Amino acid sequence: MEFSVKRGQPHQQKTACLIVGVHTGKALSTSANDIDRALRGSIARVVKRGDIAGKPGDCLLLPDVGGIEGERVMLVGVGRRDGIAAADYVKICRSAAQALKTHRLRNAVTTLLEITVKERDLAWKVTQLTQAAAAAAYRFDEHKSKSSGAVPGRLGLLCADDDAATVREQLRRARALAEGTRLARDLANRPGNVCTPTHLAETALELGARHEALEVEVIEEEEMETLGMGALLSVARGSRQPAKLITMNYRGGEAGEKPVVLVGKGVTFDSGGISIKPGAGMDEMKFDMCGAASVIGVMAALAELGPAINVVGVVPATENLPDGNASKPGDIVTSMSGQTIEILNTDAEGRLILCDALTYSARFEPAVVIDIATLTGACVVALGEHASGLMANDDTLAADLLAAGERSGDRAWRLPIWEDYQQQLDSPFADMANVGGRAAGSITAGCFLARFTRQYRWAHLDIAGTAWLSGKNKGASGRPVGLLFDYIMHRMQ
Repeated sequence: MEFSVKRGQPHQQKTACLIVGVHTGKALSTSANDIDRALRGSIARVVKRGDIAGKPGDCLLLPDVGGIEGERVMLVGVGRRDGIAAADYVKICRSAAQALKTHRLRNAVTTLLEITVKERDLAWKVTQLTQAAAAAAYRFDEHKSKSSGAVPGRLGLLCADDDAATVREQLRRARALAEGTRLARDLANRPGNVCTPTHLAETALELGARHEALEVEVIEEEEMETLGMGALLSVARGSRQPAKLITMNYRGGEAGEKPVVLVGKGVTFDSGGISIKPGAGMDEMKFDMCGAASVIGVMAALAELGPAINVVGVVPATENLPDGNASKPGDIVTSMSGQTIEILNTDAEGRLILCDALTYSARFEPAVVIDIATLTGACVVALGEHASGLMANDDTLAADLLAAGERSGDRAWRLPIWEDYQQQLDSPFADMANVGGRAAGSITAGCFLARFTRQYRWAHLDIAGTAWLSGKNKGASGRPVGLLFDYIMHRMQ
């Protein structure tokens, strides 16, 4: 998807489709009025007879209009003239972008930056418009014999002359974010026989080769043994694919500045191991590396944009498969931290690979560490597909991540990790068990991880419900790339 800044009068824009707003009360937006004058009142007549009422997200395409440079006009309901809520604006952007896709319009100019959004600025509106357009334009047909067909390819953002510099700068950020999100979705949508731990490592190395500020290192199983990563390696034992520990070090800030460390769960296929999952829907377990995909996507966006901040991405990557050498329920392993773990359920493998990656992350002397994982089905039950679960050992970090979720539209909801829950992880044979029973499953998973993060400020994002969609629209969402990117960029303010 290509984005550009447009200036001038709406009726002078040469495009396949000009997008203009209609407010509630059958009132035309400023740009719609400009078009209406050029069309001698035809838009006003359409609105007056009730074909579109101005409800946020309603869309009506007027094909083959004459009297203006644009070939078509799309009327979009934009709510009240004096200002709308941020959620309504997001809905408007997504509806307009989807309408472009439905009508197979490959280029358009939008005037929706002129809409007033309460408590949001111009830069925020630019981000919402571009991300909605990029999401609608996304398609994954790498493994199809024929292309899925045309999708929107170019979007111009019409703005006032005084706003052009702001819009142009924000577009630079938006392009980087869109590209990072696309990469995350591509990685997650690839099948497990393609997107292996080695494939994730090769993708990271390719990014490092393209960007001087990004240093990539891949640690192999032999070195993991030396480091004492018994928990991570216990998961990899059932697979013929070698595990990888990938680090991506982006150095955009001052030397010695403590980095943000992102740790992404990279189980490229999760059968459950010996505690095997039901067969129905198991194909979706290729998405169990969406945490890793989001970290790689964020690192790609940062490397492209070049902000003045230090960020490290850490990706423990493996498959979880049953095999004669696979871990068994009741096995006890020793983590890199020296703490022992009784594996009661081999399908609770994400926390096993994360705990060693979290211990390893301490060597970067981080400002904060955030892990991202499709960790528990319990989080899907609790929060559905709308919000990621958030747990943290630091209130300020939690509040900052929640705020980033609200700004980006990629929301999270905080859950407690009180000491009261820790007793559910007690084991008579080891320092802890890897599961704490059915009750509060997401929370006890977070409590498990918290035992490996006492050296630094830490937050955990459970994205099991938000990382992908099931059903007829099955596919990776790219979340929470937007949340993480917003959080990192706001740290510099």
